[in-house]
Amino acid sequence: MRDKAPETFAERLAQLEELRYEAIHAGTAAAVEKQHAKGRYTARERVDKLLDPGSFQELDAFVRHRTTAFKMERNRPYGDAVVTGHGTIDGRRVCVFSQDFTVFGGSLGEVMSEKMCKIMDLAAKIGCPVIGINDSGGARIQEGVVSLGAYGDVFLRNVRCSGVIPQISLIMGPCAGGAVYSPAITDFIFMVRETSHMFITGPEVIKTVTGEEVGFEELGGAMSHSSKSGVAHFACEDEDSCLEDARYLLSFLPANNLEMPPRVAPADDPLRAAPELDAIVPDSPNKPYDMREVIHRVVDDGEFFEVHEHYARNIVCGFSRLDGFAVGVVGNQPAQMAGVLDIDSSEKAARFIRFCDAFNVPIVTFCDVPGFLPGTTQEWGGIIRHGAKLLYAYAEATVPKITVITRKSYGGAYDVMGSKHLAADMNFAWPTAEVAVMGPEGAVNIIYRRDIAASPTPDSRRAKLIDDYKAHFANPYAAAERGYIDEVIIPHETRPKLVTALHTLQTKRQPGPKRKHGNIPL
Repeated sequence: MRDKAPETFAERLAQLEELRYEAIHAGTAAAVEKQHAKGRYTARERVDKLLDPGSFQELDAFVRHRTTAFKMERNRPYGDAVVTGHGTIDGRRVCVFSQDFTVFGGSLGEVMSEKMCKIMDLAAKIGCPVIGINDSGGARIQEGVVSLGAYGDVFLRNVRCSGVIPQISLIMGPCAGGAVYSPAITDFIFMVRETSHMFITGPEVIKTVTGEEVGFEELGGAMSHSSKSGVAHFACEDEDSCLEDARYLLSFLPANNLEMPPRVAPADDPLRAAPELDAIVPDSPNKPYDMREVIHRVVDDGEFFEVHEHYARNIVCGFSRLDGFAVGVVGNQPAQMAGVLDIDSSEKAARFIRFCDAFNVPIVTFCDVPGFLPGTTQEWGGIIRHGAKLLYAYAEATVPKITVITRKSYGGAYDVMGSKHLAADMNFAWPTAEVAVMGPEGAVNIIYRRDIAASPTPDSRRAKLIDDYKAHFANPYAAAERGYIDEVIIPHETRPKLVTALHTLQTKRQPGPKRKHGNIPL
């Protein structure tokens, strides 16, 4: 700042340019060089790469902290460690904040929180997505409890915006302590391998308290959180791919809960048959196949953006399109644990379904499920409660719901996986579908155990009874007789059937009961 106040317009203009320069270069050259050496972009570089060129409109560039403790008044950089503003992605408005690690290590204080809350409030008012780029050393210690209160102010906005506007978090550096709870509330979390970390307590504290020795990457790295904890939805190779994937994700989403997802002009024939599907389900009921192959052959141009790819791999979730319309796809994965439902897969699919329902994204389900995973680990871990979350999510959803049973659909898992009983709109089944209380072998062993035991040739008797059971129950027709299946279709007809169903359901309206909110079994 100059000692003398500017008088002429030229002087005032020069002052503005000087302040703008200081705001843009708030971090020192050494701090920027150190950031680059770690394989990370600066806060402004990330914003420029995320948004359409030239679209970023910065807000609060001249904001500075007001702290005087610990001689902080001597160092008051403009922007206060976060860049905020709005711009466009593919021409659609978004709000963004990007924490600046080159200023105070990106630590969060009162004024920085005010900037973040202000841009989140703007996003809520105008109804556009908000993207938070996290790269912070945590709470600003010099501000004491004020910095903790600042986190709470951000959390409140996250909760209030939940289900109203899409919230996306990009973890592109450290995110520790209380800071992790803001991303945790948001809809999707992206992390970058090797350079981003999330944890409540770091390796040193863990070693002191529990004696465990663990490194940053193993404790809270991208692959740990995308494969073990399920905290992260996407693990990206580098920052460029992370930013590009975030842009791609938004192409499937509406700006807010009152709008429909954008439709893309389809290049793929909506009536295209997929003859490969006629042979994709093996003759042996115990032989696996990849449900992703089914999805790729049905959706537009084979385009499928998988969510939580590395977590609970016995179920597949992701975004795709049918005749240009965005859809959320859920499918049991026979190639992993036979596609059985367990605690992790139930939670994974339930949260994805609830997101789709909140933002008007139709849900397409591919069902091949032998049941829920048995065992003490699952029972004591609460599979009843966690499985009920998936049931709750399907039943609660009012968006168009279309289900295709490709093979097994046994027991309570039949009900849970988008059945007609949970208000699915269109239910199809392939001729290979088996809708029953349980598999033929298990059913025969229970129902005919005395008959088999009394037989002089128990093995042949069991085989005969299994064949009879298959003929009567291991098919889709008993369910179709009762209207639980709307139509049994040839696999290669799946795409045109789904496209027609989706078009039919575009005007679906299903008002819910008046209530504050339901009580999902958390």
